[in-house]
Amino acid sequence: MTTALRERAAGRTRATGAARPGRRRRGRPVALFLAPFLVPFAALYLAPIGYTIYQSLFRMHRSGLGLTAPTQVFAGLSNYATALGDADFRGSLLRVLLIGLVQVPLMLLFALGLALLLDARTTLFKRFFRLAFFLPYALPGVVGAIMWSYLVAPGLSPISAAARHLGLHLALTSNAMLAPTIGNMLTWGWTGYNMLIIYSALQAIPAELSEAATMDGCSAFGIAWRIKVPLVRPALVLTTVFSIIGTAQLYNEPAILHNVAPNLPSTYTPIYAAYDAVNANNFNAAAAESVILALLAFVLSFGFLKLVQRRGGAL
Repeated sequence: MTTALRERAAGRTRATGAARPGRRRRGRPVALFLAPFLVPFAALYLAPIGYTIYQSLFRMHRSGLGLTAPTQVFAGLSNYATALGDADFRGSLLRVLLIGLVQVPLMLLFALGLALLLDARTTLFKRFFRLAFFLPYALPGVVGAIMWSYLVAPGLSPISAAARHLGLHLALTSNAMLAPTIGNMLTWGWTGYNMLIIYSALQAIPAELSEAATMDGCSAFGIAWRIKVPLVRPALVLTTVFSIIGTAQLYNEPAILHNVAPNLPSTYTPIYAAYDAVNANNFNAAAAESVILALLAFVLSFGFLKLVQRRGGAL
């Protein structure tokens, strides 16, 4: 019995060894097909991330009276400790977190409502409204931010002028209104993009489901709430993750708004603070702040996905 088992084991080993060269040959075409993606991905994405992490572990050491060129020395995690110990940088992290907690749900609610309206049978001029809602996203972000900076600038803002006619004093660039103003700019620019993603998911829902619900006496609101919204939850999860990452990378709006709101600090958002460190030639600190921001975006987006999975895909 023992001899027979040994012979079978030896046969399996020989068969496995004979199959390995074939597997290697089959793996070569797969690698060739993946190379056009993997090579640029590694060169343009993984390599910059690795270099940023590497730079964040060093600092520039200046000796003497500054007559000699500074040298780069290993600093370990001191750049991270300095960044997290900076009250302005911690405030920028908290600021984008609070903006995201308010702005992202409101934006996705607007996007969902517009997508449902476009998907309704009774909606007229669907192509026109689809283009009109998407147009703000089609504009470059800097152009949109410049346009909004004129709309909220003190002395030029037509919004503030209209509010004055109603007896209201509305300073859209005051310290208390900076976050709502930036959140409004983000909502205006990205609602159309998220609307198209949700609308595409609505188009994939079989029309028979709505027809059957209508025959059962379900109202249009009931069809939207009980049938369409549950079926587009994957699209809502996707847009939420994109919005979380985009809010963490907030830069264009505050940078442009600073021209008409001098009270907006250069550390208003983490990316803005990292760019300010670059302007000060402190590239190692900027690298550490960028890594911290990337980790924050990863934790928030991954945590949201885990939360959705635990709840069975429900938002």
